[in-house]
Amino acid sequence: MSNINDVLDSIKVLEFHKGSSPKFNAIQFDSRNISKNDIFVAVKGTQVDGHKYIENCIKDGATTIVCQELPSQINSKINYIKVSNSAKVLGQLSSNYYDNPSSKLKLIGITGTNGKTSTVTILFNLFKKLGYHVGLLSTVSNKINDKEIKATHTTPDAIQLNALLNEMVEEGCEYCFMEVSSHAIVQERIAGLHFTGALFSNITHDHLDFHKTFKEYIKAKKKFFDDLNSDAFALVNTDDKNGKVMLQNTKASKRTYAIKTIANYKGKIIENAMSGLHLEINYKEIWIPLVGEFNAYNIMSVYATAMELGADEMEVLQELSTVETAEGRFEFIKGDNEINAIVDYAHTPDALKNVLDTINAIRGGNGKLITVVGTGGDRDKSKRPIMAQIAADNSQQLILTSDNPRTEDPEKILDDMEAGITLDRKRITLRISNRKEAIRTAFALANAGDIVLVAGKGHEKYQEINGVRHHFDDKEIITEIIKNK
Repeated sequence: MSNINDVLDSIKVLEFHKGSSPKFNAIQFDSRNISKNDIFVAVKGTQVDGHKYIENCIKDGATTIVCQELPSQINSKINYIKVSNSAKVLGQLSSNYYDNPSSKLKLIGITGTNGKTSTVTILFNLFKKLGYHVGLLSTVSNKINDKEIKATHTTPDAIQLNALLNEMVEEGCEYCFMEVSSHAIVQERIAGLHFTGALFSNITHDHLDFHKTFKEYIKAKKKFFDDLNSDAFALVNTDDKNGKVMLQNTKASKRTYAIKTIANYKGKIIENAMSGLHLEINYKEIWIPLVGEFNAYNIMSVYATAMELGADEMEVLQELSTVETAEGRFEFIKGDNEINAIVDYAHTPDALKNVLDTINAIRGGNGKLITVVGTGGDRDKSKRPIMAQIAADNSQQLILTSDNPRTEDPEKILDDMEAGITLDRKRITLRISNRKEAIRTAFALANAGDIVLVAGKGHEKYQEINGVRHHFDDKEIITEIIKNK
């Protein structure tokens, strides 16, 4: 058992009502997981207020309660710790409980609307090739060297996060590269962590169902940089106008990268082809087997991060020439009959536009671009017509379909999408809510030289319908179609 006083280091306590014992077994914020002698942290969440479950947790064996509001009845045997922000304190307690693992390795976090998964995956693979022990925390997977741990959220909860970081430290990891979502920042899931560096990729329309306004979304990202220590570095993309906003109040060392503007780390696209990118990075030329301007930005952020971490420049450039993208990010599937497919996770207007622009820039001859895309249910509805309009305006054939409808009627989601398509583009648009049939139809309409883009789900291996996740893999379906076509 541990002592409460040992995990309260650096935590501002407003009131401490001491009970019969300072000892505890584990920290919990989910009342369903409480066992004897646990600490229960009552967090005010977006859906549930943990304060409602304090008495139940005491009945189930909790001996310490951390809360923002003390119960009307105080049990003399229980420790009550009143704080101003229990979500933040949960992160700090978790970090202290695991002896602050983030300070024992170099933790690099990346935030932004697009490019997070690709960037952390490339960094993870790069530093492994450079000979380091490395950890990865991403949407697709969590890894400790070669060991893979299934990911459930972009950023795990504070307890899981520190447990994973502690395991990385025990396995000898020197670096950890992690995605930092705006939800995780606002919900204080990264509270108590020590970041060596923070990256900002870009910010575009997304998650307005959660943040309500674009201003609040920007504010959430900025908080990550505002909270950095002076011994960290803050690296931002200054081709995005909000890049400099992220640097305004940070105490960290300010560094920049860009392709179109002046920056500490400057890139230039010499050639963008289906076979890859020919880039100039800080006046050195390199060929990379990734496609598109968005990947050029990802590579620039990786290169700049590696330089900030003191890696050898020539070794980094050499390894980047063989880099592989993250699963479901502009994955190219070559068909024997000259009908090729691309699977991409693009689920925001900007990400979809980037992918479509990239394909249109590199597809040759008279080949058509046939796009299959949907938008998620129970999420930001305002982006539905925008994404449909972008897809219609930049494709020769469009099929609107289901993504993860969740608890919504798929046809109503398609109604919202179709509302964004102009009358002249509706003639190239089909509606097929069954995603498998939509993909099959795209290939039935395709001829030699055409490209089928299946967007929105990328690496996901499921489709969520009415709260149930069914196995569904875009790549699996495409491969089967191509094989039998």
